[in-house]
Amino acid sequence: MSGSSLDGLDIVFAELTEVRGQWTYAIKASESLPYEPEWVEKLANAIHLPAREYLLLHSEYGHYNGHRIKQFIEKNHLDHKIHFIASHGHTTFHMPDGKMTAQLGDGAAITAVTGLPVISDLRAMDIALGGQGAPIVPIGEKYLFPAYQYLLNIGGIANISANVQDGYVAFDICPANRVLNGLAAALNRPYDEGGQLAAGGVQDDALLAKLNDLPYYAAPWPKSLANDFGTDTILPMIEGLRISVQGKLATYVAHIAEQVAKSAAALKAKMADPEAPAKMLITGGGAFNTFLVNCIREQLEPLNIEVEVPDELTIGFKEALVMALIGALRWRQEENVLSSVTGASRDSIGGALWIN
Repeated sequence: MSGSSLDGLDIVFAELTEVRGQWTYAIKASESLPYEPEWVEKLANAIHLPAREYLLLHSEYGHYNGHRIKQFIEKNHLDHKIHFIASHGHTTFHMPDGKMTAQLGDGAAITAVTGLPVISDLRAMDIALGGQGAPIVPIGEKYLFPAYQYLLNIGGIANISANVQDGYVAFDICPANRVLNGLAAALNRPYDEGGQLAAGGVQDDALLAKLNDLPYYAAPWPKSLANDFGTDTILPMIEGLRISVQGKLATYVAHIAEQVAKSAAALKAKMADPEAPAKMLITGGGAFNTFLVNCIREQLEPLNIEVEVPDELTIGFKEALVMALIGALRWRQEENVLSSVTGASRDSIGGALWIN
């Protein structure tokens, strides 16, 4: 799994068990491998490449992933213990209106390097069926985290899923770490650790109002965001302003928290019992941002939604774990993408299977 924040490659060895429709999991080994600077640059600039160079990068990145996975297998003594590899790849283009999505990382290349079956292109079938192709994580949340009414993942993009009266729904809320990390870079920081910079800043109300007024936030779900919405739309709105970096971070944290609360309130109205107490699980890299989590908690308190942050393993590797489950469902030829979430014409079995 490679997230939109470009922080690295997340790999898990997961053991998944299903008994009479009830799924359980155990993460037996995990590692987050930071990208070398040259790979950060390659992935960030991929959308600007001519077709030939893009396809060459697709192959190169597939081989790169294959070698990193092979090293992970050797390091953790996992030879002959793995049934298949589920690889999300790195999203470059995501254009549901044009029925197109693209993730770098050639599945055939990963199979060639590792000698193992690979399941890739996990979003393509849903896109072809008229869906948003995102979020695809809710199928894992439905099966692996059924105790929570709301599940918020804060990565490069913050997305939410909820078990409402009519079934599971999910959508992208707003850019998150991709923007926060971009702002922290002005102080030569890769990210705002614990939200300490934001906590020391003064919120700019005019900027906050301008951010909250972006048209995307008024659109109904299902909806999804491309990675470049944060870098090409939001960051240019913020970077040139005469506000301290801490103030910009504080304002953007407030923006995320308010949009999370706005989304949760809209979802709460669709619950079977909107007045009942509810729980939200927060995962993804943003769950380590204490200031952000506290701001979200404050915004959700009036809605009677309790925020929970799980153990560090689940925070850091939940999305990679869910990719494993999506792969397991594909292996069993069972539906692994929910049309109630994506807006596709039907549920689907997503993923291309590569066998050596």
